[in-house]
Amino acid sequence: MSEVIVIGAGFSGLAAACHLAKGGAKVKVIERHGQPGGRARIWEQDGYRFDLGPSWYWMADLFERFFGEFGVQVNELYELKRLDPSYRVVWPGGEISDVPAGLEALRAWFESQEPGAGEQLDRFIQETEYICRSAYEDYLFRRSLSFFEFVDPRLLVELFRLRMLRSMSAYAKSFFKAPRLVRLIEWPVLFLGASAKETSVMYSLMSYADMALGTWYPMGGMHRSIEGMVRVATELGAELHLNERVRRITVEHGRATGVETDSGTWQADAVLASADYHHVETRLLDQRHRQYDDRYWDKRTMSPSSLLYYLGIASELGDCKHHTLFFDEDLDTHMDQVYKRPEWPDKPLFYACAPSVTDPSVAPKGCSNVFLLIPLAPGLDDSDAARTRVFETVMTRLEAHVGQPLRERIVVQRSYAMRDFEADYGAFKGNAYGMANTLRQTGPLKPRLRSAKVGGLYFAGQLTVPGPGMPPSLVSGELSAKLLLSELGAPA
Repeated sequence: MSEVIVIGAGFSGLAAACHLAKGGAKVKVIERHGQPGGRARIWEQDGYRFDLGPSWYWMADLFERFFGEFGVQVNELYELKRLDPSYRVVWPGGEISDVPAGLEALRAWFESQEPGAGEQLDRFIQETEYICRSAYEDYLFRRSLSFFEFVDPRLLVELFRLRMLRSMSAYAKSFFKAPRLVRLIEWPVLFLGASAKETSVMYSLMSYADMALGTWYPMGGMHRSIEGMVRVATELGAELHLNERVRRITVEHGRATGVETDSGTWQADAVLASADYHHVETRLLDQRHRQYDDRYWDKRTMSPSSLLYYLGIASELGDCKHHTLFFDEDLDTHMDQVYKRPEWPDKPLFYACAPSVTDPSVAPKGCSNVFLLIPLAPGLDDSDAARTRVFETVMTRLEAHVGQPLRERIVVQRSYAMRDFEADYGAFKGNAYGMANTLRQTGPLKPRLRSAKVGGLYFAGQLTVPGPGMPPSLVSGELSAKLLLSELGAPA
């Protein structure tokens, strides 16, 4: 039985641990924090329970696929509730749109916004369903170790058939004229590392996930999915070691032989690192064992970072939805301040999540749990003054939306931004979502799943294949684990 150490107990690390243990490996997962989850940890104070990271549960079928690999159904682990409306959008002037769940209702709503848009939505869903199915069945699960994996005549045919080299912005405008409908098609790609004008049509699969597959919520919080993964991993025999910080990956004769932590040395036949790829290479490996130098990393385009606020409010919110997108300021200006001229935004767009609207367990009775997210350029100077200025700006707009004062009722408050991502996760430039999904950073052009310098060293997570997000992280852990197993001669 081969012994494998997995560094990090986030989505990709736990996914890898499950597949490794199923494949017969003896697995130890080493996690620096006192709880599993990585960016999907929780924070509790005074009766409020906050998901620190992901708050959108999309692509539920990929979670079903993951747990199904181990003979477990999602409903055995946690209750999923479909949100209806899926989310609310606040437009300039304060006008709101509640985006309904279910294609029939959504079609009628689109038609109400633009004559003929219902029929166009049908066509959009048909095309993006094909893109999504192709990704699920093929491209998403390529290991991307070599360009030869993509020397595929069928792939070239698909690129031309679906006109994949078009931008998401151009694609959306080919279906709809109403600016608000175009914005609804575009917005899911905003966190991929480029504006919709510069993002491939391939990522329209995210719009399909939004509109056709639905927006869900695991009752009890997003961390319930992590709890489910821990349960599966431990039942398969994986060991989880918390509050154990890896300081170094040991390499002997060109091969990873274990790790050194604050408590000592751990031996293994292979190491799978699901922590931040840049951190692993630059902090845990000697320089001669690194694949990518500082120049390489400095040239990478990162996805946005974020300013997050976790608020416990001693009142209910009134007419507020679980998810609310504030598109009440100019999107292009904010995106330029994220992607083109990095600076703290003057009039930021933001997102408010109020899980207590759906789930009373996350806040005391009669109180509200609110999570605010403002996209930021990675690598900004992260000062308390800048955080406070942005906070006051967005709270004024949130209070105007709900029609009542909130700041005076805040009893729990915590902010989180670049310096926290760096301190807690070693996140390169304080990134929140990993490496941007640009054409120059796709497939084999991302940092590889397997080290080219050190035998027995593998990687998973949002800076490698296939990319950022919870479902892609599940896939990343699976790909890396199965690659490792195949190279150790174990059944994958």
